[in-house]
Amino acid sequence: MPVKEDRTQFEFLTLESAQAGLSWITILRKRENYRAAFAGFDPELVARFTPRRIERLLGDPGIVRHRAKIEAAVNNARRFLEVVEKHGSFDAYSWKFVDGAPIVSAWRTLRDVPPRTEHSDALARDLKERGFKFLGSTTVYAHMQACGLVNDHLTSCFRYGELARRSRRR
Repeated sequence: MPVKEDRTQFEFLTLESAQAGLSWITILRKRENYRAAFAGFDPELVARFTPRRIERLLGDPGIVRHRAKIEAAVNNARRFLEVVEKHGSFDAYSWKFVDGAPIVSAWRTLRDVPPRTEHSDALARDLKERGFKFLGSTTVYAHMQACGLVNDHLTSCFRYGELARRSRRR
């Protein structure tokens, strides 16, 4: 489903970054712990996390205790707020990469779904230029899927048709 709310976009960016190299189920099981550890995914609060707070997070067994990922989340909150300042919202910024409407794929099997696309390449490149960390094209593509910027539901999925009617095909 298309996500238009900035806090949710920040949550998904943070969780996708944390998931890099791990199974998605690992992060889903820790989602509530992440929500508590990362101030409800409020980017303004996370941007103010101190080195001391980061050290405390490294001891939290409810999240993935990976220093680079935790530091990236704090850094990304700061960069996220810069994007909001410049573009009015992260939503307005991110949806520009798909011309304002979800891209609808027509995948028949999970093997058909690519790990990245030219759109995720462009968004990832722009995020990196803005100083975001731990967000490559594959991670960004997963974010685009989670936020509905692309509809990669399989054509056999009950959600595919409903979402496709509101979107444009690629």
